Amino acid sequence: MERTVIIVAGGKGLRMGRELPKQFIPLRGKPVLMHTLDVFYRWDPVADLLLVIPEEHDAYWKMLCKELNCIIPHRVVYGGGTRFHSVKNGLNETQKRGLIAVHDGVRPFVTQDVISSCFTIAEAFGAAIPVIPMIESVREISRGGSRPFDRNRLCIVQTPQVFRADLLQEAYKQPYDECFTDDASVVEAAGHTIRLVDGKRENIKITTPMDLQYAEIYLENRSLL
Repeated sequence: MERTVIIVAGGKGLRMGRELPKQFIPLRGKPVLMHTLDVFYRWDPVADLLLVIPEEHDAYWKMLCKELNCIIPHRVVYGGGTRFHSVKNGLNETQKRGLIAVHDGVRPFVTQDVISSCFTIAEAFGAAIPVIPMIESVREISRGGSRPFDRNRLCIVQTPQVFRADLLQEAYKQPYDECFTDDASVVEAAGHTIRLVDGKRENIKITTPMDLQYAEIYLENRSLL
């Protein structure tokens, strides 16, 4: 079955507090996005890999690939005003059937088994996303204050989110809605059921300076194994 991976890195990364978007920040000698690209290439060297990046950083990405000798086959697509529109731009560039995964460009530590599990379940049921349990106490906020909420009814959503190609393409024909926080919410709004797969804690989304520090420590510890 054909496999397509859309790696979304079209954001400006303002929460990182730097001029350079977070996906291009160096991590152990190469940008975060290149680490992510490498993970999926090692998982399946023949998968169709699409990177969605800001148009204004296209030349910069090409320069990085040349300087760092990145020869992984991939195509570049320009991002949109929101994540929804960035993914849609990626979908418009692929006509392949089979399965399509959408992954955050700043999640470079996703494991091969999580990727494989998501593809396996999506092939069987149409849509699969990785999640991890909520381990901290949570409260529900209302106008009258707040109250404890059962954390066992919650989970934290990760990527890659994998879907049957026709199902995802059809779902993205819907008009944009602010409630679309990820691809699963788009597909669910189109009337489809989402299957959950066990994710992993190390599959963090590098968003803040603290996340970047964790990433450095994680890679250091992994190199010592």
